[in-house]
Amino acid sequence: MTLTQQIITVVCMALAVMTTRFLPFALFQGRKTPKVIQYLGTVLPAAVFGLLVVYCLKNVDVTSGNHGLPELIAITATVLLHVWRRQMMLSIAGGTIIYMILVQTVFA
Repeated sequence: MTLTQQIITVVCMALAVMTTRFLPFALFQGRKTPKVIQYLGTVLPAAVFGLLVVYCLKNVDVTSGNHGLPELIAITATVLLHVWRRQMMLSIAGGTIIYMILVQTVFA
């Protein structure tokens, strides 16, 4: 890509991000947030994480190799970390680190 194309791409992406961040505030300024939006705010985070778990486990083959052991151990560690500390970033980072250590060293 040329420099001009790169600049145009960065500007378009910045505008897209800013629009999605600022649009809700502009739409609901001075008004009460609709019940549907409040409901989506409560259920979507869990739905997104459920979707990510399904996506991450879709290629795990339990009939060969390690039988999904690194994934099972990492998921268990993630759940235990979350129950223990109730910090989403710690749970995600801890589970990811444990999984990477397992697949790079133990189950290599």
